[in-house]
Amino acid sequence: MATAYIETTIPSYYTSRPARDVVQLTRQSHTKIWWDGGCSGFELFTSQETVKEASRGDIDVAAKRLELLSKVSVLEITPRVEELTKRLLAVGLVPASVASDAIHIATASVHGMDFLVTPWLGLSARRPLGTRRRRPTLPWAGRGRPRGRDGTMNNA
Repeated sequence: MATAYIETTIPSYYTSRPARDVVQLTRQSHTKIWWDGGCSGFELFTSQETVKEASRGDIDVAAKRLELLSKVSVLEITPRVEELTKRLLAVGLVPASVASDAIHIATASVHGMDFLVTPWLGLSARRPLGTRRRRPTLPWAGRGRPRGRDGTMNNA
């Protein structure tokens, strides 16, 4: 079964009150359909960062987010995750203003997740239409797909 890391937006969209904005309402609706439909068959994972973020805000809504997350395996934020987070921020691949996103990316990467589920693809797509995006080389992140959830990387 393919693995997927979910960040805080997924349980937030699922449990929040219906939005007045049509775009937000659509995102909420699609999230509920995806979740209730079996999450595309993924085995879901998250991190303590997601749990921490989900516990903020309105007490009743936070309780609903945490209840939803109780069904998801929580990955450890290891020293390797912390190091990759620092590097993502240091080289500017993730802006400091959204440092928690670097934690999510690093956790999913180090633990070998097949997918990271997030609606925030715009963070990595800030470029004019028609221009080619150059894929950065990250020698410190390893090459190829990580071999296992223990964080060992395939350097072949």
